[in-house]
Amino acid sequence: MTPITVLVSVDSNSILLGAKEFVTYLRNLVANYNMDSLVTVLETVSLGSYNGVTVQVLPDDVYYSIKSKDDVRKIVEEHLLKGRQVWDLTIDKSSIKPAEKFELKEIRIVTRNIGAIDPKNIGEYIARDGYFALSKALKMKPEEVIKEVKDSGLKGRGGAGFPTGLKWELTAKVQADQKYVVCNADEGEPGTFKDRLIMEGDPHSVIEAMAIAGYAVGASKGYIYIRGEYYNSVENLRKAIKDAYEYGFLGEDILGSGFSFDLTVRLGAGAYVCGEETALLESIEGKSGKPRLKPPYPPESGLFGKPTVINNVETLANVPQIILNGASWFKSIGTPNSAGTKVFCLAGDVNRRGMVELPMGVTVREVLYGFGGGVRGGRELKMVQTGGLAGTFIGPDKLDTPLDYDSMRKYGVSLGSGVILAIDSSHCAVDIALNTMEFFRHESCGKCTPCREGTRLACEILEKMTKLEATQEDLNYLEEIANLTADASFCGLGQSINVPLLSLINNFRDEFLKHVNEKECPVNLCKKPEKKSKAFIK
Repeated sequence: MTPITVLVSVDSNSILLGAKEFVTYLRNLVANYNMDSLVTVLETVSLGSYNGVTVQVLPDDVYYSIKSKDDVRKIVEEHLLKGRQVWDLTIDKSSIKPAEKFELKEIRIVTRNIGAIDPKNIGEYIARDGYFALSKALKMKPEEVIKEVKDSGLKGRGGAGFPTGLKWELTAKVQADQKYVVCNADEGEPGTFKDRLIMEGDPHSVIEAMAIAGYAVGASKGYIYIRGEYYNSVENLRKAIKDAYEYGFLGEDILGSGFSFDLTVRLGAGAYVCGEETALLESIEGKSGKPRLKPPYPPESGLFGKPTVINNVETLANVPQIILNGASWFKSIGTPNSAGTKVFCLAGDVNRRGMVELPMGVTVREVLYGFGGGVRGGRELKMVQTGGLAGTFIGPDKLDTPLDYDSMRKYGVSLGSGVILAIDSSHCAVDIALNTMEFFRHESCGKCTPCREGTRLACEILEKMTKLEATQEDLNYLEEIANLTADASFCGLGQSINVPLLSLINNFRDEFLKHVNEKECPVNLCKKPEKKSKAFIK
């Protein structure tokens, strides 16, 4: 009989869903049925789906979603023992309505190794061309490496979209006795989990890219600044760094080139504002994570006052493949002004939550229906949030908007960090606005008055709206606060809160007006507070 391999996703999210227990139970069942010699059960990282723990059975290439031990037993007794596929647990990526079928295929550049290798085994990374790009780059001149990245059109995948090659070039031109490369892995944007999965599933791609960046700009030290809650990512990165040193890909005289580069992991303390690059630098230096005045910018004066390149995890993970395959290859994917792919995170009221990597320029509809399977429970789609909590809320009328770096300017739709959050008709736009502003109020560092007070005042007004006590003047004031905060705030946190807030007000104005003028919530979520009797008060 053909040997069978069962891969179980055991990333940090799956562990919360019981993945470790399922693996143990699965192995025990395999042993009880005397299938040890035929079936191998292996743990792997995310397999891209979050509707339960994902299991892949090879060589059949069948994917299952399991949520209980009963599901595990059913797979063992039906598929492994009797050879019959368990259809009610199958994740069928083609099971979408005929009218909503798309020809678009996933292109895996950043995620090519996720689920395909053991992230703690450097040999498996090397077997898939790992560190070949570093070897190639070290045989090129630093300016040639920068030109390759610059010509590729790679832009920052963290949300800002700044050209990566230009950032490297600016840093390389500054003369200094010390330079740094920093990886921004402080993934605090709600709904975003792509960087975590990259670090959990393919940590060496980030390490290799940082070494290449260090060589290109003349930096000898690097820091990976990562969310402290990303325990699996931290563990895998530290193991990968240790192995990279042992194999000579980090440290002194890398691959006999004369180039030396050291790399360290630094843990963040859970501050969303540290996703802003200068606040991140302050935190690495041991100071309070608050943004700096710019200019000067990091390429001129960054970490410890030295020239510094700061790139996002996803951005860096593209670099080895660009160096190996060339700028023209990368530029052939996506759109003329937005080259390559984007990793999208599907979340909210969608049938198949998870991660998918698609070419730039894909539409919201293609991501939501082509890969997310549409709205969960057959409910009506009310809105989609794109780009993360600092992104835009759009209605169904904008589903055909392409997701690239021109979308915000042309269509008012943010690409951001790649979140596609589906929200069905059971939700209230005002309640969503309050939830959004409460997040920003909590995460404001308080350094500047417009952000600190603007978020507080916005929450107070929205709370009045949810109690059906607000007036038209309150709504006007709310819009004024959003604009003033965007214009006067010190950093990107305060400057961006107008994007989600005004997109909600503008796209769902009728709902806001119903709250303030008719004192009514269309979905009956917002209600007037009950009056307590005097007897109760006493």
